[in-house]
Parts: sequence; C-alpha cells; structure tokens
Amino acid sequence: MASDVVDLIMQDHREVERLFDELKSDPEKRPNLVPVLTTLLTAHSRAEEAEVYPAAAKEAGESDDVAHSQEEHVEADQLLAKLADTDPGSPNFDSVLQELVDAVTHHVEEEESKVLPGMRANLSQQRLAELADAFAASRKDHLGEQPDDITREELLQQARNAEVSGVASLGKDELKKKLQEHASE
Repeated sequence: MASDVVDLIMQDHREVERLFDELKSDPEKRPNLVPVLTTLLTAHSRAEEAEVYPAAAKEAGESDDVAHSQEEHVEADQLLAKLADTDPGSPNFDSVLQELVDAVTHHVEEEESKVLPGMRANLSQQRLAELADAFAASRKDHLGEQPDDITREELLQQARNAEVSGVASLGKDELKKKLQEHASE
C-alpha cells in the first residue's frame, strides 16, 4: 500500500489519466472502458469527500481549496453521467469525453498543487497514513457505483465540503440541484 493518502490519491489520478488516453486512442475499447472510468472516478470522489476533504479542511487549513475541489467533483459527476449516457460509437462521444478530460485534468492540477501539498505540510505522517487506510476502505466500499448512486447523506457531506449552508432540511433531489447550482456559479 502507498505510504500515505496523498500517494494513493495521486495513483488514482495517474490511472484516470491512463484511462483517458486509452479512451481517446482506442474507440473499440470504449464500451468496456467507460464503466471502468465512471466506477473508478465515482469511488475516488466519494472516498475523498467522506474521508480526505473534511481532514484537509479542518486539520490542514485547506477549507477554501477543499470547497472549490468539492464544486469540481459535482461538475465531474454531471459530466461522468453525461459520458455514460453517450453512445461510444456516436460522433458526439469525443466532445463529451474531451469536456470530462478538461474538467478532471483541471481539478487534478489544482488538487495536486494546492490541497495535497497543504496536507503533506500540515498533517503528520501518522495522520496521512490513517487517512490512506480510511480513503482506501471508503473507495473499496464505493467501487461499482455510478455518479447517480449518491445518497442524501453523501450529498450533505458534499454540501459541508463546499461550504453550502441551509440545506439540512432539503430532500435528496433538492439537495442535488442546490449543489449543482452552487457548482455552476
């Protein structure tokens, strides 16, 4: 296992980049690779949201960058769902894929230049290792899920991470809409 949560997150980022390259270069593999990509990114996002982002915000002082990263996760979920609903053989697939690649690449660059270095600088090696275990366990629990498989509690966690208040009484659909509106502002 990786020595800390930052290593694990960056390993996932490299795997997503590899999948993007393969999706772009080999259209024959798209029907099989799209579910792999959506499952990996969904599990990765849910694990970050549940285990990493709260610690990064509260313990490492990265609350502004975490809020921004959470907004980007909401956007990525929407783009992942759009990609999953696009026929891999359609002429539209390449543009939908590129939109997702651009959004995720931007997110990864920001996360790797702001949130993750802040965690390394401000959290002990023991805490980073504890977060690695929690992240890995959460990611494993979410493997097989798609972006729309999100629960109300997970949406509430996204709202906390994004610093969106006044949402505790909202139902799941209202909460999801509020988060999407907040992310697009």
